[in-house]
Amino acid sequence: MIPHAYPGIALADLDLDVTADVQALYSDGITARKGAFTPDWADRLREDIDVAFREALARPGGAVGRGPHRYYVEIHPEQMRGFVDLVDHPWVRSVCTAVLGPDYRIVELGFDVPLEGAVNQPWHRDFPIPEETRAERRLTSLAFNVTAVDTQEDMGPFEIAPGTQWDDSPEFGHGMFPPRSHYPRYEERAVRKYPQRGDISARTALTIHRGTRNHSPKSRPVLVLGVDGPEATNSDRHDTAVTRAYWESLPERVRRHLDCPVVDVLEPITQKHTIEGLVMGDA
Repeated sequence: MIPHAYPGIALADLDLDVTADVQALYSDGITARKGAFTPDWADRLREDIDVAFREALARPGGAVGRGPHRYYVEIHPEQMRGFVDLVDHPWVRSVCTAVLGPDYRIVELGFDVPLEGAVNQPWHRDFPIPEETRAERRLTSLAFNVTAVDTQEDMGPFEIAPGTQWDDSPEFGHGMFPPRSHYPRYEERAVRKYPQRGDISARTALTIHRGTRNHSPKSRPVLVLGVDGPEATNSDRHDTAVTRAYWESLPERVRRHLDCPVVDVLEPITQKHTIEGLVMGDA
């Protein structure tokens, strides 16, 4: 058995030994696989994000603000040429299985884009702590992030406070935003991340984190892949779909985990995963 792993999961059930990654997710709330893809693969991801971002900005509801000059866009798998490469990567499959069990579900595909002028976000988690996590200290969902650029200090890197995924207080606004009196604890623990093209990280979105101020003229697009265990309900906030032709082209082990409608024609996604507390930034 792997410490902290989903009940009944053993190394023999996995493509890779991710024992250290599971332990890191439960202790720090984040782990990573350096060099999972080539820089060229990440450059193609950047191209796909740029196309989807321009399209989303051109229509109402296509992009949602996550603070000044900072946007989130949800996309369909067919809009990303490397979707199967990502979700069928042995490390991604193994981490999902070890933490969430063999019946994990892919429920979200999107990206964050902090532009020049993006400000510090307030410290936050992405949704209130689920009862299973509160009562049993068990993680029921994961967020994988893939950078589309080589992250530099002036580009507003992602900042996370390791070990805070278990923080739980009635003072949290909407269950997600700790009061400013808690900020010194997060600033003391804060670690900035500088992923490079080809790297993948996995985290629990419950770990307190924020995007920081982007002083650079460059944007810092980051792909987000959301995965739920059997008990989680994050799919309620997302509208990912695939066409029948695309569905039939997918490997069976990808279809088994892809939790979305199969449709004749894709409709542009109107974003509904808003996080109101992020709109103004760390005002």
